[in-house]
Amino acid sequence: MSDPGNYVGSADRSLGQLVASATAEMSALVHDEIALAKAEVRQDVKRGVIGSVAFIVAGVLILFSLPVLSFAAAYGIHNLGLGLAWSFLIVGGAFILLAVLLALIAIAKFKKVKPPEKSIASAKQTAAVLQSVKPHPRPSVRADEILRASGSTLADKAIENRPGKDKAAAVARSST
Repeated sequence: MSDPGNYVGSADRSLGQLVASATAEMSALVHDEIALAKAEVRQDVKRGVIGSVAFIVAGVLILFSLPVLSFAAAYGIHNLGLGLAWSFLIVGGAFILLAVLLALIAIAKFKKVKPPEKSIASAKQTAAVLQSVKPHPRPSVRADEILRASGSTLADKAIENRPGKDKAAAVARSST
């Protein structure tokens, strides 16, 4: 069978086993919280990358719209019979409209980027639990009380001869 001292609820566990168990559980808790934070940050980084790409594409489209607007003006007059100004406005307006649409998508993606709320809440909860933990009070027992309770005459002599005791009292006791 298995050793009953290895179970979490066992009262027969030594102090070393309890410390080792607490250390292992604390380590596992920290590792789990780090994994949760990584997962949340990874998701937010993906949203940020999509937003950045949309802004870059919007900028490139605006830059490409300048030469296209120039060519549209030159060829638009010949093909459509429109004036020079209308050719510039139609083509340039289409590219600017597309760039504005991509910029709005990018802004919407950036607004969805937020701090890792689950990890923060979990860390705060763990900190609150750890702050409320108090050590078990142990009664204060002095060594001389333990030795006297044992009933040993050697213990009595050791107590009497320890430094800091009144030498006169020790001599008086030994002479009686």
